[in-house]
Amino acid sequence: MTEKTHRNGKNLYYYILPLLGTLFVLWYIMAATWDVAYSDYIRQILSYLPDVWDPEKFFVADLLTRIPVNFPVRGFNVSVLGFSVTFDLILGGLGLGLAAFVLADYGRKKEIPALWFAAFMLIFFSLNKWEMLTNGTGWVHFFAFACFYYHYTVFDRMESGDGKKGDALRLEVLPFFITICAAGPYCAVYTGVMLLAYGFAAGRKKAADGTWDLKYLKYSICMLIPLFLYMWSNSHAVYEHSGAYEGSIFPILAEQPQLFVKFFIKSFAGMAIGQEAFEELVNKGLFPYAVVYLLGLLVIGGYLAALYLNLKYRLYEKTVLPLILILAGGMNHLLILASRWIFLKDSYGMSSRYALQFQVGILGIILTAALLWDRIKGRWIRLAAVLWCVLLLLGGGYTTWREVKIAPNRQEWGKTVAEMAVHYEDFDDDELIYWFQYRNADKIREALSILEENHLNVFRNSDAK
Repeated sequence: MTEKTHRNGKNLYYYILPLLGTLFVLWYIMAATWDVAYSDYIRQILSYLPDVWDPEKFFVADLLTRIPVNFPVRGFNVSVLGFSVTFDLILGGLGLGLAAFVLADYGRKKEIPALWFAAFMLIFFSLNKWEMLTNGTGWVHFFAFACFYYHYTVFDRMESGDGKKGDALRLEVLPFFITICAAGPYCAVYTGVMLLAYGFAAGRKKAADGTWDLKYLKYSICMLIPLFLYMWSNSHAVYEHSGAYEGSIFPILAEQPQLFVKFFIKSFAGMAIGQEAFEELVNKGLFPYAVVYLLGLLVIGGYLAALYLNLKYRLYEKTVLPLILILAGGMNHLLILASRWIFLKDSYGMSSRYALQFQVGILGIILTAALLWDRIKGRWIRLAAVLWCVLLLLGGGYTTWREVKIAPNRQEWGKTVAEMAVHYEDFDDDELIYWFQYRNADKIREALSILEENHLNVFRNSDAK
């Protein structure tokens, strides 16, 4: 057996673990969901169905906020599959898997040790993202993060001196596709972190040889043009936030300054353990609710420690990806605080719907520890790194175990909604609002009538009702 064959066989875990994680997520989706349109799908049905190929519904001023890649996929789903929610859900699971394979390829090239890579994958496929995984309308967000990771890794290998033919062109073209077609509101952090990365790289080049490399300016312009296009499109969008505070931030800052501090700390705590799992343990009396702040501070401490290690050991000279991920994770926390404080709930940042965004920083921290493990001096620093990772693995593991256990309950909910959908006229407003998780009963009836008239989703069988 040649050395190359032996090495490839030895490194099979870089491919097997992402595959197993993807299969696990797809299993969970099938075990916890039902093929029925409710919640965010109500708005989608009213906006686009049944004329999914109507150009007037596509060429609108706020087009980019609607994430254009959705349109052909939705058109195929409605025209060929009869509007299958399960199809969207599977796309979401595959998108998460695609992101895992992008990062696994990076891990293989950087020779991340097996134990660290296993921890990385366990956290990556944790079911702390259950709310995103069970909401088919969000499938494109998983795809967007796979695109982000791909862009980050292309830039990383360019900076590491391992660039491939065409990488320079990729850095110019990728922002246009990602921001305009797939990123949606997530383009803010994506653009911000890449502008910081390009500025950092340009500064390093200037310090090394005293010259400014204009390629970083070119890459930055390629990031900014699609961002400005998105911002223009977003200026035409109308957003509805049910139950949100609509006044100025200043009275809230004066009256409830602790709201923002608690919100920020709790958003980090949600990465140590899922909100529902944590509240369950508190209700069982296993520990007081105040532990949430300790967890949040420990996660914040991990961010600060990873930043320090990146700078102290100059890891960015070998690979800049961990630093990019850490910065992106921190920026996501700030973005959610800035955009979601309006709900005036300090636990809102712990919601499962934000785990996909917040997880980015955790991945950067794990990579930092893995890549620097042989260089870190100090037994106590190593011990702290291990305990921190164990904390996240235990919290994520409990969250995942809990979600697996209650998956049949979530599926039963969906089955009940499906049974109600085909008899929607028999239920009052409160019942429809509660079960279909949408704020307006009349709009629920209107959406279901569209599905019924066009034999879509639960009405694919014309005799369903």
